[in-house]
Amino acid sequence: MSSLFSGLGRVFLVFLTVQLSLVAAPTRSWHFSLGEASAADAVRVAPGELYTAARGYGFEPGSAVTLADKGGGLTSERPFLFSVKVPEGSYRVTVALGGGATASNTTIKAELRRLMLESVCTAPGEVTMRTFNVNVRTPQFGEGARVRLKERELTTEFVNWDDKLTLEFNGPRPLVSAIEISPLSDAVTVYLLGDSTVCDQPKEPWNSWGQMLPRFFDTGVVVANHAESGESLRSSLSARRLDKVLSTLRPGDYLFIQYGHNDMKEKGEGVGAFTTYQTDLRRFMAAARAAGGIPVLVTSMHRKSLDAQGKIQNTLGEYPAAVRALAAAEHVALIDLHAFSARLYEALGPLQIGAAFQDGTHHNNYGSYELAKCIVAGVRAAGLPLAKHILAEVPDFNPARPDAVASFVMPASPQATALKPDGS
Repeated sequence: MSSLFSGLGRVFLVFLTVQLSLVAAPTRSWHFSLGEASAADAVRVAPGELYTAARGYGFEPGSAVTLADKGGGLTSERPFLFSVKVPEGSYRVTVALGGGATASNTTIKAELRRLMLESVCTAPGEVTMRTFNVNVRTPQFGEGARVRLKERELTTEFVNWDDKLTLEFNGPRPLVSAIEISPLSDAVTVYLLGDSTVCDQPKEPWNSWGQMLPRFFDTGVVVANHAESGESLRSSLSARRLDKVLSTLRPGDYLFIQYGHNDMKEKGEGVGAFTTYQTDLRRFMAAARAAGGIPVLVTSMHRKSLDAQGKIQNTLGEYPAAVRALAAAEHVALIDLHAFSARLYEALGPLQIGAAFQDGTHHNNYGSYELAKCIVAGVRAAGLPLAKHILAEVPDFNPARPDAVASFVMPASPQATALKPDGS
């Protein structure tokens, strides 16, 4: 009990630091015109302008961008990335898509492949303006503290921790003519903490539900995904991931907590679902509440574990039950992804379940997209106020009736790897 109260004391100090730091929140905006046309208050960006720290903006290496046509913005035959140097914080991004002499079809991902806009189509000559929110973070927080990053976070995942806001323009024919980036102060932040099934996976074909989630919410919400591959509750605490979240969490923000896959493998006297695991979950919940946040417990999804009759087999032991029991005892909102995923995987059946997975635990674009829909359904089912920010175009989702595998399309990001994420 004393360790819990000392932890809450640290939470209060972090919370106080957050309130003081809000005074110094970034206020600058950026406005770029891409192509030949240029607004009076915008910086014109030519196709060959690569990002440099001195310039503070530009295209990332490998972006083969060309003029669509006169006054029609920039396009490419393959995905291209544009970055802007910004302070840590959340930003509202508005893009002008289309406008060329031919039709366009643009999908936008941000930072480490977080899905923002999906298949925005324009007719020849048509321009559409779209807006979305992006969270940018660095490892530092408080007075000289920092998250202990893994080697993969310092290399393939560093886009999530650098001092840039990076946008990936993708699709059959992406076409963008303007980008405006402004500091965001009026949105609810949904923080995510969890493992490899939640985090922003850096390369194709791996993907997790956390990086699909932003696509389903309006501009009243920004998703800040602090989950990481291979993490348990205890390793996240040790790496100070929870402390980092608390350094910017404000009253009314949400903290979604989904662990279990790696926690169940921890050994030692007294270690278990209804002992150490619940104790650590309580610590996360108490910290969020002490800062004025709203904790939401998420049970882990099933692994790829259908039997010969197509029925799901539980491989997570008592861990999902421990989460359910704790949510009921502590009156905390619950999203039962374990139950949702059972219905989803059984609906796919033995012949199609492989279309959602990349290995026995981790998912691809289709699987993570369907699981993100389950999370959204869980937000609605739990009656969270957050539900009012679900996009009007997003219908109720029944995991027993998943999207058809054959009709699912998600443009692949530029980089791929056969190396599997940490954890299993």
